[in-house]
Amino acid sequence: MRTLKLKLCMFGTIAFLIALSTLFFAIILSLAGAPLLILAPIVVVFNLIQWLIAPYMIDALYGVREASPYQYPRLHEIVERLSRRSKIDKPKVMIARIPIPNAFAYGSPLTGSRVAVTEGLLDILDEEEVEAVIGHELGHLKHKDVHVMMFASVLPAIFYYVGYSLMMSAYFGGYSSRDRRNNASLLILIGMLSLVVYYIVSLVVLYLSRLREYYADTHSASVAEDGARNLAEALAKIVTYTGRYKARRGSTPEVGAFKALFISDPDTAARDVRELSRYGVTRDSELVRSIASREITWFERLMEIFSTHPNVVKRIRALLEMQ
Repeated sequence: MRTLKLKLCMFGTIAFLIALSTLFFAIILSLAGAPLLILAPIVVVFNLIQWLIAPYMIDALYGVREASPYQYPRLHEIVERLSRRSKIDKPKVMIARIPIPNAFAYGSPLTGSRVAVTEGLLDILDEEEVEAVIGHELGHLKHKDVHVMMFASVLPAIFYYVGYSLMMSAYFGGYSSRDRRNNASLLILIGMLSLVVYYIVSLVVLYLSRLREYYADTHSASVAEDGARNLAEALAKIVTYTGRYKARRGSTPEVGAFKALFISDPDTAARDVRELSRYGVTRDSELVRSIASREITWFERLMEIFSTHPNVVKRIRALLEMQ
């Protein structure tokens, strides 16, 4: 039932996103004229190229290398077993030289599908927790989340570049006569409208991203042994360790625009761990219960709207309900 609700909610969100983008783009075109049609394909082509080469950028940015089956036999065994249960081809298994525990799925037609785990993840988590995390990442691959989110991210990008281009054109147009000044004012107005639409559509895309995280969690619970409990414990440990790492070092390794790939958002970990420090828990099950029982503040609910990942408390509660 939960899976069905998530599917319906995601399909509804995608349909709403496409309809909203089409409506606003038609309005902007009617105001500004057909030349904007030239800009939209350029933005689409730019994003397609970025999508194709993104795996190479990720490998360079995070120091990712292919995990040797001789050096990481258990990791390959887990990925192969869960890939069979997920009914997908086994992706390439990668290791990222990042000290914080995390994992991500990525790929493109040029590189094929890949699942990467950080060195920190293998050091911090137990094997059954690593299995649950990999089950989550394979869920992203099975659900084609990399492709879906690439398509969704193109829509706000179109409005951003349209708005930016129109405002720059009006600013540097060198208008002198009244008619030209009126034309510049219209371009500025349309440009501002485009940027407002960009922010609205971006919020819808972020909501879609959070839904797909829940969907991947559900997949992990269905393919990994005791997946819901182990993933809840893994998330609790990831958030806690990352927050403590950030508190000690003053920052976490830079993840930039690719943080949406991670199983947990490192940027929110420090705030989460501050709230957990007063519990003083040591056992994994106690840590999970302490997070699940924590009250979600209005500020956290507000910040979740601007996040690629669900609030960790809500996410762990959902996993506990699956048990």
